[in-house]
Amino acid sequence: MKLKSLTIALALAATSASSFAAEKEGFYIGAFGDYYDASWENVRGSAGTNVDDSTGWGAEIGYRFNDYWSARLEYADMDFDISSSNPAMTATSMDGERYGIDGLYHINGGPFYGIFGLKQLDLSENLMFANVGAGYQHYFTDNFAFNAETSLYQGLDRGYTDVGAKLGLSYIFGAQSSAEPVEAAPVAAVVPVAVAPVDSDGDNIPDADDQCANTPMTDAVDGTGCTLYEDREVTTSLLVTFPNNTSKVAGKYDSGIDKVAAFLKEHPETTVLLEGHSSAVGKADYNKRLSKKRADAVADKLIADGIAADRITTVGLGEERLKNTANTAEAHAENRRVEAQLKSIERVKVER
Repeated sequence: MKLKSLTIALALAATSASSFAAEKEGFYIGAFGDYYDASWENVRGSAGTNVDDSTGWGAEIGYRFNDYWSARLEYADMDFDISSSNPAMTATSMDGERYGIDGLYHINGGPFYGIFGLKQLDLSENLMFANVGAGYQHYFTDNFAFNAETSLYQGLDRGYTDVGAKLGLSYIFGAQSSAEPVEAAPVAAVVPVAVAPVDSDGDNIPDADDQCANTPMTDAVDGTGCTLYEDREVTTSLLVTFPNNTSKVAGKYDSGIDKVAAFLKEHPETTVLLEGHSSAVGKADYNKRLSKKRADAVADKLIADGIAADRITTVGLGEERLKNTANTAEAHAENRRVEAQLKSIERVKVER
């Protein structure tokens, strides 16, 4: 049976279809992957040769008449596996083509549908099959859909009974509705009255959800209405210089030492390392002892300010870390020093 007449029949059916108020209606195209289980034994003209399953691809064009009915034309490019007991038969596969027409009934206009149709399969010979099957179609959008189906094929020329399956995508042309309109009985209009939620502290969190009432207006808040906090690093430093050959702390440094003491009191988990230094003038071992005395002198000042001794560490580095390596009076004065660097992590409010 030739399929030209089937193509003409489908086109005439599409153009003569009456108008329906359908959820889906119009021409569609599709592409699919194809699996076909043939299981033909002792193919005519090749005794001992068996045709097994095929994998391939295909394309289709169809028309959705209304919610319940559609029809399509199909083409599939097939690749059959061949097995043979005939030593002269060396091929392990054979190309084939399938042409067909199907009618589809969409059950209750939903995603499941039944299939019935005719197919012509061109392989070593041209064979006709009648087919029935079932499928499922899911629309991703109003126009794009995923299709999965399986069919049973019954040979009309020979008594083959085959099974096939398809997975594919299709696109239906034209504006489509995603749901069928439902006519509802008229009802009296109800105008809702909007009631603004109460927010007593003005933090944009309604009182019903606010777990921290009366949050200051300057504070940023979280979803429960409580103040947001963040961790920030805070630092301070100290530099005390000394005249030559002395460890006495000059009074002008009292304010800087007091500042360090206040930092340590505000951050009780923080400790301080006081590094004593000297210039390169004189013997190295003497300079080391002198630099330690200078660090201890600053530590005594902090202890006098109320800082516990076990939070203070002193070290004398002598002339090991010169700040200025020049051999001048100014450089020597710069090197005679005690230094400290302090840092801590503070939990502070986030401002709105």
